[in-house]
Amino acid sequence: MSDQATPVPGRLIAVEGVDGSGKSTQIDLLHKWLRSRGRKVFFSEWNSSELVADATRKGKRRLLLTPTTFSLIHATDFADRYERQILPMLKAGYIVLCDRYIFTSFARDRARGCEDGWLRELYGFTRIPDITFYFHVPVDIALERLLRSRQEPSWFEAGMDLGLSLDIRESFRLFQHRVTENYLSLVEEFDLVQVDATQAITKQQEFVRSVVNDKIDIGEFPARIESIVHEDFGVAPPVFEEDAIDAEGTW
Repeated sequence: MSDQATPVPGRLIAVEGVDGSGKSTQIDLLHKWLRSRGRKVFFSEWNSSELVADATRKGKRRLLLTPTTFSLIHATDFADRYERQILPMLKAGYIVLCDRYIFTSFARDRARGCEDGWLRELYGFTRIPDITFYFHVPVDIALERLLRSRQEPSWFEAGMDLGLSLDIRESFRLFQHRVTENYLSLVEEFDLVQVDATQAITKQQEFVRSVVNDKIDIGEFPARIESIVHEDFGVAPPVFEEDAIDAEGTW
């Protein structure tokens, strides 16, 4: 059962989108911006739990994962991070940023044939974020971006395990089109904030910050060092200067 009704002092912000949407860039900039202002921030990334890291790598490398086991292993990863990191930090009064959240499973695993009801039940213990940004981009543009950064899409992000096409780029287009359609249905169901990810990085980040400022009073989340310096000296500490430059500079 979800703990959504249990209040916590922290706030939860997530970003979603297909591979190549630029969501990771945007949440990284948001992270740096909040830290540069002395906010208490914690970051968590999809598929990063050490608990199942070896099993995930072996399963993917040996192509052993069925759609169901693929879903379950990522659910295990998420559950471990949620219980050990995300929820404790929310209870501690942090702004928690997540690069992908349960909506990744709802979009990707459904595209692999998993049933909606089963997926909702699987992640039924989680909180819905205070804000979830969905970065929408046409699949062809997403693929073009990936090809600029590396030679080819990975096997699983292209959906090659589904046998959609023998050509990895065509398989990527077909699979990520399914994922995109699923995301668009989630925008309405969960009130995701849709962002035009074809816009300039600066324009997207300006919009993201405006939404965060509108929905969350970030002044309620001072880092401990800022609170101590304010109480003792009445001035803001010169912390995180490099992050401030990175976040505010030319991108």
